[in-house]
Amino acid sequence: MIAHVEPFHATTIGRLAYELAAEGRDVIHMEYGQPSTGAPAAAIAAAHTVLDAEAGGYWESPALRERIARHYAEAYGVVVTPEQVFLTCGASPAFVLALSCCFRPGARVALARPGYVAYRNAMRTLYIEPVELPCGPAERYQVTAAALDALDPVPEGLILASPANPTGTVIAPKELAAIAQVCARKGITVISDEIYHGLTYGMTADSLLQHVPEALVVNSFSKWFSMAGWRLGWLVVPSRLIEAARARIANLFLTPPVLAQHAGLVAFDCTEELEGHHANYARNRELLLAALPRLGLQRIAPPDGAFYIWADIGHLTNDSFAFCRQLLADTGVATAPGIDFDPVDGNRFIRLSFAVSTLEIEDAIERMVPWFAARGNTAGV
Repeated sequence: MIAHVEPFHATTIGRLAYELAAEGRDVIHMEYGQPSTGAPAAAIAAAHTVLDAEAGGYWESPALRERIARHYAEAYGVVVTPEQVFLTCGASPAFVLALSCCFRPGARVALARPGYVAYRNAMRTLYIEPVELPCGPAERYQVTAAALDALDPVPEGLILASPANPTGTVIAPKELAAIAQVCARKGITVISDEIYHGLTYGMTADSLLQHVPEALVVNSFSKWFSMAGWRLGWLVVPSRLIEAARARIANLFLTPPVLAQHAGLVAFDCTEELEGHHANYARNRELLLAALPRLGLQRIAPPDGAFYIWADIGHLTNDSFAFCRQLLADTGVATAPGIDFDPVDGNRFIRLSFAVSTLEIEDAIERMVPWFAARGNTAGV
């Protein structure tokens, strides 16, 4: 039997947006969670040097693995050895690698709903059963220790994301510690998606490794490092899974691009430039939060981190996919429908990414205000 995988509807919106742009329309891409900025200048320069000097090949950078291991010591005070670090073509293969190392077909793995669409779909591809925990404002859209502890039967695994996609919410250290206690007591393996680490506003996010040393951690150069197109990420595994991960990555993925690895090593030290991007996201976030009342959007998730607003549009529609298509057609502003992230209640939510430029945020607001106002509080699209 071939696994059934649902489509990623935001990519459909993206294709429509690019088609409109090809026709000459001015489109603002707020449907994807990708920075509008490029890689750090020094990283690009390093890639040019390598491109001129090396042929490239199947290669995994020892220096980059060492630098990533050092990052965990510097940022979180935890010990990770370079042997525990596996370089991947972005976070998506890292997540598949983690799942395949830990869970058999038929295993049950808990996760928050709403949550990133690929968690659910990647698990189904591997015949792993997603156990989605409904998480709303009361839970700050995150898995809680109490909800996890109440699951019967006990799941084999748990996926956490803090900051999360699509909500941007962060799990407080005290709650992470409580979740860690439940997992230790019940033998639950945890995969932590930390791709948005560094992108928080007024707070910090703990690495799960500070609470669960045996956790698997996914990260990437796509968000904080502004290198989405370079396709470079990593997975940290506990020592007991090093051989399993090594065998799988060699057979399924080989190595990430050589140029990306050289550039990524340099990007780690481009702190000033990357903090400038972070400051822009913070400004964009404030602009959008200030504009939401003008759009009539009163119910949102707390955007503690990442670069998203998760907004309830249930007073305007019960079909978020059609809503996003119409918004794009009428205004040129592309957004992501909530059905990707929540197959139950996502029909009344949208996700707006503020990873674009500040000028684009200002333009998008001015386009959306009259469009939303015209819909008032009536139902339908």
